Amino acid sequence: MTTPTLQGNWNNQKGKLKKKYAVLEDSDLIYQMGKKEEMLERIQIKLGKTKEELRVIIEAL
Repeated sequence: MTTPTLQGNWNNQKGKLKKKYAVLEDSDLIYQMGKKEEMLERIQIKLGKTKEELRVIIEAL
């Protein structure tokens, strides 16, 4: 999961994540330059997934 991939498609991906995982809120999915890891960590904690599991989920969207 590269930063350009997140930047370019993040609006579409976050919509799909919210549909699939109702526990996620808009505040969990805010992407800011230089803070990708913090955002991914918030999502990871909310979903109870490992980094690798989360990477697979996001790439599959």
